[in-house]
Amino acid sequence: MTKVDVISGFLGAGKTTLIKKLLEGELKNEKVVLIENEFGDVGIDGTFLKEASIEIKEINSGCICCSLVGDFREALLKVVEEYAPERLIIEPSGVGKLSDVIQAIEDVHLHVNALVCVVDVKKAKMYHKNFKEFFDNQIEYAKTVILSRTQDVSDEKVEEVVHMIHEINPDAKCIISDWNELSDHQILEVMDEADDKHHHEEEHECCCGHHDEEHECCGHHHDEEDHECCCHDHDEHDHECCHDHDDHECGCGHDHHHHHGHHHADDDFVSVAYDTAHSYTKEELHDMLAQLDENILRAKGMVKSNEGWLFFDYVPNEIDIRPGEVQTIGKIVVIGSTIDEDKIKEIFRIG
Repeated sequence: MTKVDVISGFLGAGKTTLIKKLLEGELKNEKVVLIENEFGDVGIDGTFLKEASIEIKEINSGCICCSLVGDFREALLKVVEEYAPERLIIEPSGVGKLSDVIQAIEDVHLHVNALVCVVDVKKAKMYHKNFKEFFDNQIEYAKTVILSRTQDVSDEKVEEVVHMIHEINPDAKCIISDWNELSDHQILEVMDEADDKHHHEEEHECCCGHHDEEHECCGHHHDEEDHECCCHDHDEHDHECCHDHDDHECGCGHDHHHHHGHHHADDDFVSVAYDTAHSYTKEELHDMLAQLDENILRAKGMVKSNEGWLFFDYVPNEIDIRPGEVQTIGKIVVIGSTIDEDKIKEIFRIG
């Protein structure tokens, strides 16, 4: 049976870096297929991961859990049928909801193995405050939370973020060590242990997470013919329940923090993407990225330079520019809560 691992994380947390570490290590001898979803019109990370010689199925122009949910389910079935991988790694959009990704996988009757959320320890509190619904959802439904950039902050800061994570998801297993000090085997071992523990606990669980040999959940009695709990047993006028509340608690006892109902990423985030033939120096590119305003959560791409090709990543207050392999054309993707497209074009000298 194909193992399905989901590696999620908010924008710029380091999902792709983690996946590359795993693929270049212990997974290099497994038959692995990676499904990568980009929020935006152009896939960038797929190019980065192709260096690992892994089959990549990219799904673009939206988020797995909203506009592309149909395509995503079809892609899952097609990948399993055509490639029969030992392991299927899914990298959802950074602004997607992990709960919706899980639902899409279970809808095609695949078993989810590892559920991982990568959290940037330096930006966790900011994202928790400003993008609570999306950021918290990824932590809430993860089995393993891996902190990135812990080497750049104090132990007190790490402990503060771990406390926040356990307030959202008390059962999450956390990895706090610098990735460079951990082997890929150690990371995979924690991921698999978390799945074994979760699977054992689910033997007497309903979908709301209640253990009950009488098969009762949220006040509903379930027999063999009626095995849906309150999360899924509704008519067409009342179909949300445990995953869509304006108040802060549902019958399952989880705090979902949905202040304005259930939102999709397409409702709260926007993206622009451009092909470009422009050539930039490293210094010019750095200055351009430094001009992005506080509404921009993520920018990435690859462009020509006078020294070859440059790959870049931007999250607030952090810019990474590095050499990359030759591309057919330059690509720039910008994601934010709001975007002034005219300003973006002016910054990058597009059009």
